[in-house]
Amino acid sequence: MADAIQILMPMEQEGSKSVVRAWLKKVGDAVKRDEPLVELETDKVAVEVPAPADGVLSAILLGEGDDAAPGAVLGTLSEGAGANAAAPNASARTEVKSGTQAAHAPRDGERETRLSPLVRRLLSDNKIDAAAVKGTGRDGRITHQDVEAHIKHRAVPDMAERGTRVDPEQFLRQGRGIPVGRMIPHDNMRKSIAAHMAHSVTVAPHVTAVFEADFSAIAAHRAKRKAAYKAPLTYSAYFIRAAAEAMKAAPNVNSRWHDNALEVFDAVNIGIGVALGDRGLIVPVVHNAEALSLAQTAERLNDVTERARAGKLTPADMRGGTFTISNHGVSGSLLASPIIINQPQSAILGIGKLEKRVVVREVNGADAMLIRPMAYVTLTIDHRVIDAHQTNAWLTRFVDVLESWPQNDQG
Repeated sequence: MADAIQILMPMEQEGSKSVVRAWLKKVGDAVKRDEPLVELETDKVAVEVPAPADGVLSAILLGEGDDAAPGAVLGTLSEGAGANAAAPNASARTEVKSGTQAAHAPRDGERETRLSPLVRRLLSDNKIDAAAVKGTGRDGRITHQDVEAHIKHRAVPDMAERGTRVDPEQFLRQGRGIPVGRMIPHDNMRKSIAAHMAHSVTVAPHVTAVFEADFSAIAAHRAKRKAAYKAPLTYSAYFIRAAAEAMKAAPNVNSRWHDNALEVFDAVNIGIGVALGDRGLIVPVVHNAEALSLAQTAERLNDVTERARAGKLTPADMRGGTFTISNHGVSGSLLASPIIINQPQSAILGIGKLEKRVVVREVNGADAMLIRPMAYVTLTIDHRVIDAHQTNAWLTRFVDVLESWPQNDQG
């Protein structure tokens, strides 16, 4: 008789909550050890849970959209003789928690949808025919992201014709001539961002200092060296290196507030914000930045950035950050203040848009107007932790590192 093996939710997770995003196998499928079985979505990152052994997926206990606590049983595998057996017949199918229809092998020509409770509710609430939604899940299965995308991008006809469910407040607003818009459900990432931002401004008094930085030195070095680097040499790599160096001038910037003490870190683990379009922002971490060369920094930064955009980050990539950089200038903003601190960190660096400006410099003992590549840089601090003189010392060193970058540095 085959032995049952539990498929467990990892005990450690990055984020405060996890939900089942998608099962990558259906009941009756044979799987190999370490093959991805189920995809989970925390409020910070999507992760895959691998099969703990060779076997056959015998039961799914938490379906798409269900909450998954650390250590929870997601499903079970059968191993032994059953691992080499054919997929079970209808009598072996397992009902999924919360009423999700059990997965089954589709009949010839049948499109397998396997609608989860969350997907069914979204379709019902918005009066959408499942046939109108293109499924991007395994075997064409419709996920809740598919339904949300359909809701977001469909045309907005007159309310009386579109048939979507509208609450009483919306009817009252319409009666008063107040515009009524579409209701787009929040995904887990957006809910997490909202909660995280609200928590940060509640617990930490935010103060922002603004400096200007001349990028002439790093621009010249980058133009000279970038062809020799294995990974793309972006300005962000210079920012990480300069930030790690600036920690020596004001170590408390690299710290965490506790009610009874301040925890100051030796390791400088720098998170770098990566925009995911309408999906929000994710912050993978470059660990031990203080020990990296410029070339190593560029390689690690390129690695985590590419995997962030591909949805391939692991919890370890998000864990342990002690400081964060927001390069908001890449999207066009000159200055952002305050940039919300990524709790429980004590500060966050902002980099504004790089643009050519006329500046006054002393040349041969006389003032001269020069055109230089300039950007505003900000340090937003938790004023419980850091005072003005520490903030300014940190920014002074950060700017000095950028502006005096040695042109013979091999990286």
